[in-house]
Amino acid sequence: MTTITLITGGSRGLGRNAATHIARRGGDVVITYRSRKEEAETVVAEIEAMGRKAAALRLDVADSSSFSGFAETLASTLQSVFGRDRFDNLVNNAGHGDGGLITQTTEDQFDSLVNTHLKGVFFLTAALAPLMADGGRIVNVSTGLTRMTLPGFAAYAAVKGGVEVLTRYMAKEFGARGIAVNTVAPGAIETDFGGGAVRDDADFNRQIAQATALGRVGVPDDIGPMIASLVSKDNRWINAQRIEVSGGQGL
Repeated sequence: MTTITLITGGSRGLGRNAATHIARRGGDVVITYRSRKEEAETVVAEIEAMGRKAAALRLDVADSSSFSGFAETLASTLQSVFGRDRFDNLVNNAGHGDGGLITQTTEDQFDSLVNTHLKGVFFLTAALAPLMADGGRIVNVSTGLTRMTLPGFAAYAAVKGGVEVLTRYMAKEFGARGIAVNTVAPGAIETDFGGGAVRDDADFNRQIAQATALGRVGVPDDIGPMIASLVSKDNRWINAQRIEVSGGQGL
């Protein structure tokens, strides 16, 4: 049976890349977006052009009060678009970069990072677990900055560190249902994340490339296939792992 993968933040960047790579492997996809409806619809059209089914739903992962309503919308969409009452895989990808030095980071910035990257992942997964099929996969997206340190990213990295611990607990708790849970931790990637600094600042890009064993900065096509691989049935015995995909950055 064809799998259905839900990817939060799938209208752009790594989420979009993962969605298209999953579709190329024969999977169907539901993506969420917060404000980029037209971009999300473009992703759906791209996936449908591959002969796969897709849908785009609005979701603000920082607003946990909306998750029960989103679950109802998803259940309806699964029936109307896919003819199913369950989806198989969840990729907790949506997020944003914010903050600064510890002495400069505001409480609002910190709370926003927690609500989006940790609280959102925790409670969205809990809300959607009843709609997940046994034997599925959960992939939580973290960052290479939980291993490497770069001034200005303390709050972001600390919250992502929480996600990595949460991943192990999810693996333990969902293991009885045959659901494997892993973390993918990208290094620096050329996207619009964090204002597009890695992509658009030539000096910053060069510095990262020089600090990376493979001699370049990552691109979305370095990450999407990894996520697609983890939700594949072929990866049946990888569980509770943090998998860094950074090209050897900061060794």
